[in-house]
Amino acid sequence: MNAAVESAVVARGLSKRFGAFTAVDRLDLSIARGEVMGFIGPNGAGKSTTIRMFCGLLTPSAGSATVSGFDVGSQSQAVREHIGYMSQKFSLYGDLTVRENLRFFGGIYRVPQHAMDERMAFAMSMAGLEGRDDALVATLAGGWKQRLALGCAILHRPPVLFLDEPTSGVEPEARRKFWDLIHQLAGDGVTILVSTHYMDEADRLCDRIAIVDHGELVALDTPANLKRSVPGNNVIEVQFHAPPEELPGRLRALPGVTSVQDEGAGMFRVLTTDGSTTTTALVEAAVRAEIGITSLSVQNTTLDDVFVHYTGRQLRDEQVKAPAFVMPPRPGMQP
Repeated sequence: MNAAVESAVVARGLSKRFGAFTAVDRLDLSIARGEVMGFIGPNGAGKSTTIRMFCGLLTPSAGSATVSGFDVGSQSQAVREHIGYMSQKFSLYGDLTVRENLRFFGGIYRVPQHAMDERMAFAMSMAGLEGRDDALVATLAGGWKQRLALGCAILHRPPVLFLDEPTSGVEPEARRKFWDLIHQLAGDGVTILVSTHYMDEADRLCDRIAIVDHGELVALDTPANLKRSVPGNNVIEVQFHAPPEELPGRLRALPGVTSVQDEGAGMFRVLTTDGSTTTTALVEAAVRAEIGITSLSVQNTTLDDVFVHYTGRQLRDEQVKAPAFVMPPRPGMQP
């Protein structure tokens, strides 16, 4: 039990099969209290399925998982009472006002009546919606809807928060404000697992990052350590004018090169252990072969490179379109 107290979320050999298809395959994962863990992977990697098991919404096919010390299989109701969940669809009712949405979700989460007004006021303040209690949610900008959805998800003050692509489709400034709120919650001891395809956010804002592919955990570490794990510490981004078909092979033969990614439109991303030496050799080879260079820059290795290294795919081409969260029926509505 002590391990469960130290770790807010623990998975051991967690698996989920749908017929012959294995969506999550023997996942081992431990998330500390107050930790912000990023969860990234291609489409179909098993991220949403894993989160739904952690939420007690799907029963594992094998293995086990605990959230706040409760087993997700045998104590799913207790799990749901101790978590908040937010999907990219925000799970709000557009034809209800801000206050009506908050009161409705407060009722679902069994917020005590004596605490309801204080919790709702906090959520509206957090979302920057003071004075807009009676505004229809459908009229709000995306960033406000996003922060309101977060407010609804934490009305009952859960110790663990699961966020499934919460910043998808939201403008950069709204994403920044949202992450400020996430770190405030983590500072208060809330444990957060967040899936995202914004690698810059994951790099700067997550304590650790778990990369999953084909249902398996393929890498888990801090952003800095993950970047150090990739062969080559420099990236050359170079665009050629009318590159010949054999160019990728020529680039791989340059000194220091560990991998070459063809990004289309004549653009190549070259990982190297020695940016200076490789750049010089690249330019000289291009001049000799009379291949025009349109642009060239040298950068440090990024999480995009880490993702490609471990999955063989580029995350920006794998943006997740998660299924919408199933909304609970409003009072008076037929199920």
